[in-house]
Amino acid sequence: MSDLKLSTISLKDILRLAKERDPDQTEFHQAIHEVMESVVPFIKEHKNYQQAGLIERLIEPERVVMFRVPWEDDDGNYRVNRGFRVQFNSALGPYKGGLRFHPSVNLSIIKFLAFEQTFKNSLTGLPLGGGKGGSDFNPRGKSDGEIMRFCQSFMNELFRYIASDTDVPAGDIGVGEREVGYLFGQYKRLTAEFTGVLTGKGLAYGGSKVRLQATGFGLLYFVKEMLEQHDESIDGKKVIISGSGNVAQFAAQKAIDMGAKVISMSDSDGYILDKDGIDREKLDFIKTLKNEKRGRIKEYADEYSCEFSEGKPWNQPCDIALPCATQNEIEEEDAKKLAENGVICVAEGANMPCTDAAVKVFHEADVLYAPGKASNAGGVAVSGLEMSQNSKRLSWSFEDVDERLVDIMQTIHEKCAEHGEEKEGINYVKGANIAGFIKVADAMMAQGHV
Repeated sequence: MSDLKLSTISLKDILRLAKERDPDQTEFHQAIHEVMESVVPFIKEHKNYQQAGLIERLIEPERVVMFRVPWEDDDGNYRVNRGFRVQFNSALGPYKGGLRFHPSVNLSIIKFLAFEQTFKNSLTGLPLGGGKGGSDFNPRGKSDGEIMRFCQSFMNELFRYIASDTDVPAGDIGVGEREVGYLFGQYKRLTAEFTGVLTGKGLAYGGSKVRLQATGFGLLYFVKEMLEQHDESIDGKKVIISGSGNVAQFAAQKAIDMGAKVISMSDSDGYILDKDGIDREKLDFIKTLKNEKRGRIKEYADEYSCEFSEGKPWNQPCDIALPCATQNEIEEEDAKKLAENGVICVAEGANMPCTDAAVKVFHEADVLYAPGKASNAGGVAVSGLEMSQNSKRLSWSFEDVDERLVDIMQTIHEKCAEHGEEKEGINYVKGANIAGFIKVADAMMAQGHV
């Protein structure tokens, strides 16, 4: 890759270089575009960032590990999946980012997630680099034994590349406390070490209170700051949430606690529309349904006699939309429908769930929009706090960790507001990208060409 002239750099130049090297990695290209669209004008205005090779290093991972994961199913058949770990940037600290087990996983998606994670971790203010990993293994429909054998095989290779001061994975889609437990147990067996090498662990063996709730709670703490910045309140607002997993569940819980009316949640089969609102009792039904019974959201509609529809919920009127499922779930037409129906705030609980075209629609319609690297940073923030507790052999109270989470999300909002201020208001995408870039770039330049 040839050097870019940063004094005359263009977004087109960066994307051309990325596509020449990795022509088929569309998700990764999308992530680069989303960040660099904000960063390029900033670099042109600040000569201290016009160093040769800075952007080339920033968009190229430090290390990519791919490996096969052989495992045995309950019928005695041997299966093989593909495993990944992308260690993207360690300028601020050890690589930090989740493991995703889902059939959609490929190198492009893991690179996009790791690239985003680098800036998200920077925003938290914690000493964390960026990484991500996972496999195209699908936990859905698998027995506990099959999942355990897969996780053990996955760790048989991954353990060579991770350590508490090197790379600290966590959970993501398809990787919850059960999977983290199996992974941690195998790491301990292979290394004979009990260290904080994974976060999202059970409370019985080094996990942090609030870690389970962190992404969903943090999302609502950020939304609260956004609305208050614009003289609005969550109380009484009508909220639609996509997904029904961990992030969606605790986003719903905190929204309900703040006085909002949550009317919709979803899974890959479709969405429910409960016009009376999902209260804590109904939410407990969803938690049991999804976490213990591995059921489908349609069962909620049967239980509470409300509407169930296939597809996505974004055609329904609401005040606040919280996409908490997966990447690119809100497309341009979905965004237009939300805007037409009067949505005032969209905040990402998932990683990059809004396409570039959808984000453009929100900005043009003056809808408050928060990118995931800012609004869903609560999960990695508490993972960082879990690392601190593990290092000190301490366990902080729920209230203590939750208070720290509130402070971190308020600080992230302040950074976004500072760097995203425009005549029309706060551009949270610009603010998050520039604030994240500054800290990573400063560290990279201070450490030399590494």
